[in-house]
Order: sequence, then structure tokens, then C-alpha cells
Amino acid sequence: MDKLRMQSSNGVEDNITKIAQLFPDCVTETVDERSGQPKHLIDFEKLKQNLSDSVMSERAERYQFTWPDKSKAILLANSPINATLRPCREDSIDFDNTQNLYIEGDNLDVLKCLKETYLHKVKMIYIDPPYNTGNDFVYEDDFAQSSEEYLANSGQFDEQGNRMFTNAESNGRFHTDWLNMIYPRLKVARDLLTDDGVIFISIDDNEVENLRKVCDEVFGEQNFITQINWVSKSGGSADERYIIKATEYILVYTKAKDSAIFGKEEAETSSDKYKLTDKHEEERGKYTLKKLDFRMTSQHYTEALNYPVIDPDGNELWPGGKNHRQDGGWNWRWSKAKYEWGVKNDFIQFVKNNKGSWTLNTKQYQKVDNCNRPTERGLAYRNFIPSSELNTTQGSRLIAEYFESKIFEYAKPHQLICKCMKIANCDKNALILDFFSGSATTAHAVMQLNSEDGGNRKFIMVQLPEKTEEKSEAFKAGYKNICEIGKERIRRAGKKIKEESPLTTQDLDTGFRVLKLDSTNMQDIYYSPKDISQADLFSQVDNVKPDRTGEDLLFQVMLELGATLDSKIETTTVAGKTIYNVAEGYLVACFDPDVTDEVVKAIAQMLPAYAVLRDTSMKDDSTATNFEQIFKTYSPDTVTKIL
Repeated sequence: MDKLRMQSSNGVEDNITKIAQLFPDCVTETVDERSGQPKHLIDFEKLKQNLSDSVMSERAERYQFTWPDKSKAILLANSPINATLRPCREDSIDFDNTQNLYIEGDNLDVLKCLKETYLHKVKMIYIDPPYNTGNDFVYEDDFAQSSEEYLANSGQFDEQGNRMFTNAESNGRFHTDWLNMIYPRLKVARDLLTDDGVIFISIDDNEVENLRKVCDEVFGEQNFITQINWVSKSGGSADERYIIKATEYILVYTKAKDSAIFGKEEAETSSDKYKLTDKHEEERGKYTLKKLDFRMTSQHYTEALNYPVIDPDGNELWPGGKNHRQDGGWNWRWSKAKYEWGVKNDFIQFVKNNKGSWTLNTKQYQKVDNCNRPTERGLAYRNFIPSSELNTTQGSRLIAEYFESKIFEYAKPHQLICKCMKIANCDKNALILDFFSGSATTAHAVMQLNSEDGGNRKFIMVQLPEKTEEKSEAFKAGYKNICEIGKERIRRAGKKIKEESPLTTQDLDTGFRVLKLDSTNMQDIYYSPKDISQADLFSQVDNVKPDRTGEDLLFQVMLELGATLDSKIETTTVAGKTIYNVAEGYLVACFDPDVTDEVVKAIAQMLPAYAVLRDTSMKDDSTATNFEQIFKTYSPDTVTKIL
């Protein structure tokens, strides 16, 4: 049986693999000094030879965006970590059935844990990171540590339960620290997006310019869509010294612009009775129907477009009116043949204006696009959101209503994220990620939109358990950290949504599985057996930490073998041993000791894609000997693994 890796993927190794596929002669091998295992290296001299016409001299001038420690931020994004996500049933709602996740921990480490399992699976990411105002917090990724020290400490918090610091404007690394925080997180997050995935990032004046440059590098400048200008405040600050800052911004990028299809706003005049029928599909590809305009100047005049149409009273209606009947100065925008087609297919109607005269009206439809996919009826969304539509007061007021106090300030209105999901054209089964979750506004938005259109969208919220200040309303109300606020917000929002629409939300998923980032389940001997002395080997027969449960191990194995963390988990007992069945046979595991042939046979008969046991699980040598034969007999296609 193969041994599980039980750590996050190594971004450097992934990149070497990609290079090896293109230039196999540029890859060589050496022995890793720490693990004693062989590892691959890139021969850069050979790589330069393969790219001789495209290699830039180190001294050559170039356009680039850089800052102190950027190279370490890149290293941080690519470095693997020995961490895991442990389930917490007591904080969860409907743990066994929900498809939603709430994850507590440093979001960079969490993203690394999710990377392999959720690669290319997230349709939309919305984040509201620290704006770096000089008073807020920035994640403290210690670049003074060596990479080995960082990996050893990854997933750990300080004595106060957080890894954050206040980034004051007096700090000489004011922008640098913020950039080193945001860069690796965006770099890892990009890999989670589907090819048509979209990311929305809220920001204000302090870092919008730097964030734009970072995103151009991470997502590609060609994948920039727009910068949404949001008038987030209906009023202004009386103590503003210069100019009242009423706007915030939302940067919008795609994973691959050619694959992305954005949603459309319903036109104000559109109605269901004007929907296209099957008989219109062929003709719809020929015409983009605009207003049948007759107010044209002589510069656009052609004889073919100067013709009369007959109104319901039998009178002729000429372009420009009766006074312009045949003067050659006005014409229709449509040809006569197109006009007749429009009348026949009910795209054109005569209506009386306020003077009692007949006039022509057309209905707004969009043309079939180049990929022969009908676009949604309506217009593309604008990159401007007025405060009359959405503002921060709405978000703060809603939080105050739910908790009967101002326990969380500056919350975004959940309608804003609903709008983002519509812009991103999130289908009813889309997966939405927010790794700066805060008060869990995004989770609220997902449940709200699902309640409106019967969708089954799922959310993943990630939030560091940042402590609330002792003098704050949140602390006085009993919420010791932001995660407690976020989880309670989801509970209350889900309950209220169901109460408001009890008939249509019976099957609405308002639950969530809580997972908490922690150090790996495995002892150091699992990763570096050569560093353990022979004397220590006898005292460390088990390579699993003593405080970890079978369910803890299961979730780490799920991450490594590609089972999503919302997968259905069923348990059965055979000969007193607990067997976990994940995603209806995708993964079957047993972590109990003294496993007998009977248990192995029961697992094999489930015909799993993967079967996992601990290396110390076998009751005796006989069971270990029979193990392979049992699987060959009952489930030869099963991949067996040990930890």
C-alpha cells in the first residue's frame, strides 16, 4: 500500500512538473538533505538554451512591480505546510447534511489545505480584506523566519490566539507589509477558481492602486474586467479634512476572460410576455433589434429606408412624421423587410402617445453571440453602484437588528454580494468562497439568493479567530472573537430567511460544517523518520498524535484524496470497529487498532475507489498478509493507502 503524504501540495514541485512536461531535458535529480528522499531540480542553464530568444538579461530594464520581500512572498505562496482542518461538530449546524463550510484559521494556511481538493471548483470569490487604513490589522507573516521555521510554525497562533498586528501609517513598511500579506493569498486563491470563475475584491483609496498591480500580475492584466465604483455612503464625515470620501471600489478579475460569461440586468421595460419563442431562434441570430428610430439626420439617409408603414387606423406613417413624407431628409433605421419580419413576429407594436397619435415601439432583445449561445435578455451591468441602491448603512443596520446591538461595524450589505453573484453569472449550483469572511455577509447572501431562485449554491467562509476588544459591544455580548459573530450571524440569518418564506425554503440549506485549522495529525516521525533516533523509535510506535480522533484523521485524508469537505459521511460498525464511508464509496477508511480480516473484507466489499487504514491497524501478521489478497478478490480496482 502507498503511504499518504498528509501535507499540502508543494507549489514549487508543481511548477517543476509543468516545466518537465515541456522541457524534460531541463530537469535533474538530487537528494533532499532534510528528508533524504530524491527530489527534482531545474537546470536553468539548459532552460535558458531552450528559450535563448526569449531570455532577458538580469540588467535589462523592464516594466515590473516589486517591493521588499516580494520574493519571500512568492516562496510563501508555494511552500507546503503540515497542517490539517479538524471538524467541530458542536459549533456546526446540520453537520451531517449541510454542504456549506465555515473554517476558522489563518486564511493562507487554509487556502493551501484546500488547494488540491478544490482546484478549479470555485465559481466566485468575494473578499473584503483589510483596507490598510493605518488603524486596521494585517496578517503577520514573519518573513524574518527561514522557510523551514515558517513551515514548522505554520498553523500555529500566538498566546493571544491570533497572528495579526496593527499596521500603523508610521510603520516604515506600511505598504510593504500589506502587499506581502495580500500577494500569496491571491496567488493560491487563483488556482481554486474555475476557468470561468470571477473574483471580486473590495478596497478603498489607500491600496487600490497597489492591489490593481498585484492582481494584474496574479490573474493577468488581460483578465481585468472592471473597477466597480460604489458610492457606499449616502452622507459624509463632518470631520473630513479635505474631500469627503464617499466611494469604495470593487476590482473584478476573471480566471480566463475568454471563458467567462457575465450576467445581464433585466431591462426595465422587459416583461415575460416578450420572451423569445422557438420560432424566433433562427431569426434572432440575424438581427440585433434596437429602437426603430426615425429621427435620423440627412447624413444617414438612404432611399431604401424611406418608406411608409400603415398604422391601425389605416394611415401612412412616414419617417420623421407627415411633414417629412418624401423630402429625402429622414429614414427608418430598419429595412422594409426587417420591419415586416418584426411585425410578423410581434417585435413591433403600435402605441398611442400622450397626444393620441400612433407611434411605433420595439421590444429589447439581444443578438446570439459568437459562440451561438443566447445571451440573457437585458443589459450588461454597469460598473457604478449608487448609494441609493446599496450602502454601508444597510449592512450595519441589519447586523444591529439581528444582534440587537452594534457588535460589528462596517459590514457590507449582503445585497452587494448577491449583486456580485448575479454579475458573475453564478448558476444555481455554484460554489462561493470568501476567505476574509468577517461577519459572514457572503454566507448570508448565498442563502438569500438561494431562497429567491431555488438555487443550491454553496459557501466556504474562512476567518481568523481574531479576538474582540474587551471594551467592544461584541465582547460584552459574549462574542470573544470574530468567528463567533460570523457563525451566529449565519444561524440567525438562515432562521429569518426560512421564517419569511416558509413554503419555498423548506429544503434551503442554512447549515454549515465548522472546521478549525490546526497542526497536522501526524507525529514528526511521520515526515522525518531519519531525524528520530533509534531509542525514540521504540517510544513512538504510533505516528498519530494522541489527542486526534478518527474523524480528525478522516478529514485530513479527504483533503489529500480529493473528497470535498462537504461530502456525505456515513459510519458503520463491523466487529466493533468504526468504518467511515465518504461520498458513497469514494473513500472508505478505518483508523481503529486491531483490524481483523473480517473488517478488511467488509471494506473491500463496499468497492471503494480508495481504502485507507493506519499502518498500525492490522491485528497481526496474518491480517497484513491477507490484506492484499482480500482486495484482489473483492475489489481489485480499489487504491489502498496507509498512514
